[in-house]
Amino acid sequence: MLTSPGEKKLAKLIYKGAEAEIYLQDWHGELAIRKSRIPKPYRVPELDESIRRTRTAHEANMMHEVRKLGVPVPTIQHIDPESTTIIMDYVPGPTLKEELYKLSISKRRERCNSLGNILGLMHEGGIVHGDMTISNVLSEDGNLYMIDFGLGDFSHELEGKGVDLLLLHRAMKSTHYSFHLVLFNAFLKGYGRAVGKKRAKETLLKMREVEKRGRYFDRA
Repeated sequence: MLTSPGEKKLAKLIYKGAEAEIYLQDWHGELAIRKSRIPKPYRVPELDESIRRTRTAHEANMMHEVRKLGVPVPTIQHIDPESTTIIMDYVPGPTLKEELYKLSISKRRERCNSLGNILGLMHEGGIVHGDMTISNVLSEDGNLYMIDFGLGDFSHELEGKGVDLLLLHRAMKSTHYSFHLVLFNAFLKGYGRAVGKKRAKETLLKMREVEKRGRYFDRA
């Protein structure tokens, strides 16, 4: 547990992934999220600690740079390199994946249009998310927040942008199959608004190229 002033020891585990545990806790009288990277017993301890520290610093830096582009992300309150932990504001809304089930068609379009604009801002600023799914977007009263930048990177290459679009399209199709085309088309409109029609078309073509490449290797 962290021992920084203002942090209370009580914390609730709300998600456990392969790389990190997410806790909801009190931080200076406010609810906050604590993301702690999990040690890997199969790695040499010194190497494991170095990797977790590097990835923690990288994610915090990505969030800082994304915010500078005007993309909504939770505000970081504290970074603890020793415990490879980031404490950030708690966004009380559900994930976009969860919320889309409950919305009208027009609201679904509205949310995905906003998401397209947000990801477009990131791509124009030279940042790719790396794990772009609707589970990594929070919605608080219709305001979207991007989260989980552990696989994010700085890049202006079409490849990374196309992968972001492909991951998002697959996520929409696998979880909201009956209306995924409505969602993705609304996303593309917002994306085109942010990057321009020409660049949006180029990125979409790259997405399809990456998808075909994946299918080829799946068959091989």
